[in-house]
Amino acid sequence: MKRDYFHSAPRSDRRFGEQRNGTCIALIDGRFLIWMAQQGAVGTTGESVNRQGLLALLSQALAHSGLDVDLRRIYWYTDRADGLVIDDQIVRLVQTHDADGGASLLRSLGHDLKQLAEHHACDHVLVASDDERFLSAIDEAQLSGLSVHLLADESARNMPQMVRSDPGWARLLSQADRRVIVNSQALADMLQGKVPSGMGLSVEDVEELRKSMQEVVSAWWSEEPEDLREDLHDALQISRGIPQEVDRQLLLRMRQRLARALSLPEKKMLRETLRQVVTGVSGTEAAPAVAAVAELPPEHEEA
Repeated sequence: MKRDYFHSAPRSDRRFGEQRNGTCIALIDGRFLIWMAQQGAVGTTGESVNRQGLLALLSQALAHSGLDVDLRRIYWYTDRADGLVIDDQIVRLVQTHDADGGASLLRSLGHDLKQLAEHHACDHVLVASDDERFLSAIDEAQLSGLSVHLLADESARNMPQMVRSDPGWARLLSQADRRVIVNSQALADMLQGKVPSGMGLSVEDVEELRKSMQEVVSAWWSEEPEDLREDLHDALQISRGIPQEVDRQLLLRMRQRLARALSLPEKKMLRETLRQVVTGVSGTEAAPAVAAVAELPPEHEEA
């Protein structure tokens, strides 16, 4: 009897490992974010920036750090009004750093962090700043039960080196519950209104992720009985989507492997890898499969 790969398994079958989730608010120092985008990125990010893709980029970076959270709102602290009115983003005007050394930013962002903690308005807060003076405010918020995470570039992967090169920022990052890494090039592209390159990951991280996916899919494929492998091979020849039962199994295995949920671009990469393994098509020959994966219906985009 042929296996029905497109039969929808009950929701109770989806038993994922424990993860950090909940609601999140981001408090972003615009001046710091622009500086971070200029670190190691090709192309210059000027003072005028485009914030349209900021929520999506930060959500992706949070997911990469094992935080499967709902990013509800972004507070953007800046010394100049950019005229942009964007859903779920609120602008807080502060004085220029040259005028007051960042004191007004410290008051404004610190006050908002305190309010969020006191009113239990969310479960997580993502802060983008390298000002060590936020240490006490972050500590107080954490003692109130709030998880506080700090945005950083790839230099934060080597904390011993950062302790030597920038001890103040290192102390601040050490206080964070999680250090949320964002790729400088992806950030620069987003702030310039371009489509972010890659998935917000460095080239090395993307290749490592692809390798992990290949190993997970190949191991799963080798465990499937021969008749079921033939059924799946035939199913993929006539369908543009991935069977939901298979999709759930592989997403669960990747979640267990990485200890976090996959972002949407990563899910598409996983499905591309599955097609290549099942059909025996090489990466260069798999362009039609990639296009098919990109056009999956919404019900297949499950966590």
